[in-house]
Amino acid sequence: MSVLQLTEETWLDLTVNFIPIGILAVLDIMFWVYNPWGWDLWFVFWAHVLTVVPLVLLTALTYVSGRVIQRDERAGPSGEEADAETEVTDG
Repeated sequence: MSVLQLTEETWLDLTVNFIPIGILAVLDIMFWVYNPWGWDLWFVFWAHVLTVVPLVLLTALTYVSGRVIQRDERAGPSGEEADAETEVTDG
């Protein structure tokens, strides 16, 4: 079963990014629930910019890297890697 067109092996490769995504999401929720600087618009804006923007970028990066990993797994070894495996040395 593929979710977002990614296989289970690709999801396993991407699990390393889920911890920072979770931390950023929890921080943003905490800034909404417990607002340590009050409801001054300047602090609220920057608190959410500094958590939501990296959260969105990291989520997009995780998805794109998953697609690239899956594409490269399907392509198999190519280019220099394939040449290095078939190279025979004299000696």
